[in-house]
Amino acid sequence: MLILDDWAMRELKAAQADDLYELVSERAVARKPLVLTSNRAPKDWYPLFPNKVVGESLLDRLINNSYQVFMDGPSYRPNKRPTTSADTDKAPR
Repeated sequence: MLILDDWAMRELKAAQADDLYELVSERAVARKPLVLTSNRAPKDWYPLFPNKVVGESLLDRLINNSYQVFMDGPSYRPNKRPTTSADTDKAPR
């Protein structure tokens, strides 16, 4: 199983998109599992690809052959953020 965490954080360069296309295509043919996590909706992934044909083909494989789980709610990250000395100075004593 391959897990791509924080998928689609930034635009891809052409070589990165081509490599990713090859990886996803090979895994799709071999029917190997792939898990993606992203803070963006799938419709927002398309502009991240410099070559629209590569992007469309790759995302077609990902989106149309997948199970999608959408989570809506507050982020857990603020509760997991480490405190700083500035935070402890503000805490009531």
